[in-house]
Amino acid sequence: MAQQLPQIHSVHSSQRRPAHGSARPAAPSLLARVPWGFLAVIAVLVAYGLVVCWSAVQGDADYNFSRQLQGVAVGLVAMVALWAFDYRRLSNLTTALLVINVVLILLPHIPGLGTDAGMGAKSWIKIGMQVQPGEFAKVTVVLFAASLLARYQGTLDDWREYCKVLGMLLVPFAAIMTQPDLGTGLVYMAISAVVLVMGGAKGRYLLITLIAGIAAIAAVFAVDELLKYQQSDGTWEYRLLKNYQRSRLLVFLNPEGDLSGDGYNLAQAKIAIGSGGLFGKGIGNATQSTHGFLPEAPTDFIFCVLAEEFGFVGVMALLGLYALLIVACLSIARRADNLFGMLIVMGVIGMWLFQILENIGMDCGLMPITGIPLPFVSYGSSFMVVNFALIGLIGSVYSHTSTQSGFARTPSHGRKAS
Repeated sequence: MAQQLPQIHSVHSSQRRPAHGSARPAAPSLLARVPWGFLAVIAVLVAYGLVVCWSAVQGDADYNFSRQLQGVAVGLVAMVALWAFDYRRLSNLTTALLVINVVLILLPHIPGLGTDAGMGAKSWIKIGMQVQPGEFAKVTVVLFAASLLARYQGTLDDWREYCKVLGMLLVPFAAIMTQPDLGTGLVYMAISAVVLVMGGAKGRYLLITLIAGIAAIAAVFAVDELLKYQQSDGTWEYRLLKNYQRSRLLVFLNPEGDLSGDGYNLAQAKIAIGSGGLFGKGIGNATQSTHGFLPEAPTDFIFCVLAEEFGFVGVMALLGLYALLIVACLSIARRADNLFGMLIVMGVIGMWLFQILENIGMDCGLMPITGIPLPFVSYGSSFMVVNFALIGLIGSVYSHTSTQSGFARTPSHGRKAS
């Protein structure tokens, strides 16, 4: 990457240059640069999520709803700051963004700073309060992936360049697996996959990568079977995957196989969703969570709480809000006047869509159980701050886009990143 990095620019820049002697057009006011419909959807979604989260944490000493409110307050500050910041200043900081990514993810490994998140995962640091750096790295993963792919100006059809890009995108995933945190790692992969597709990677390369990924997963399970060993208590321990990770996948393939472990969690989740009926039992009346049948109700299984209390109508309201959010983001992505901005928004969309589909899908038995939270609904102050920060990035793309919307991709043939 020794060549000069191309600078991002709008294809309409020449059209917007004022003629000699003509007055420069007045800059749009701050209010004119705010997508009020987008913010309205966010406001309703956050309010709805806070109501469900408040209900889910009642009577559970392990959770403090005031922490969630603090996350919203800090998130709002981060959103406003990033909204006002010109995201285009980050377009040529690919290497710096990658370094920040890795440093954030590896912070929990520093002795005296990192704390155990349970099940052997070291994902948190303690700086007066517990913070999950891997969550904040989602923001830098979006920026890093968008900056990297934007250098190819919409066409990535050289195999060697594709392999180079793919290797760089896998660095954050490899770093997060040292904790290990497979759920967050999968989110990184979802972001990277969407940015690769939208950044112009050749379809044949993407298909080969998908097949190779599936083969790699199968190989991990096969090798793990060969390397497993028996402990003194008679149980088997695996070297590559944690026992709970294997258990979650096996439960997905055979939900009735283990009704005392993860199979029990899935069974209770389905009972909670089904018991909500059409209109639900009412706020605070989710018996599956309040009576302790549903584990991790405020985080992993909060969708079940929502379904039990608000029923099918409440579920459809949530899905409708998510749909409006995605449509609004797609509109902003189409409006962006450079590839970097468009890829930022599409990376965020990919992250949110993956988390929504995975969280709801695992509660319904349609996806493997992971620790992936539900955007704007699940308990977690770090998670809430990150979501608001991503809104700020999308707002920055919107407010720093010219009134002449859209951009054209400059054709290139395997153009190298520098």
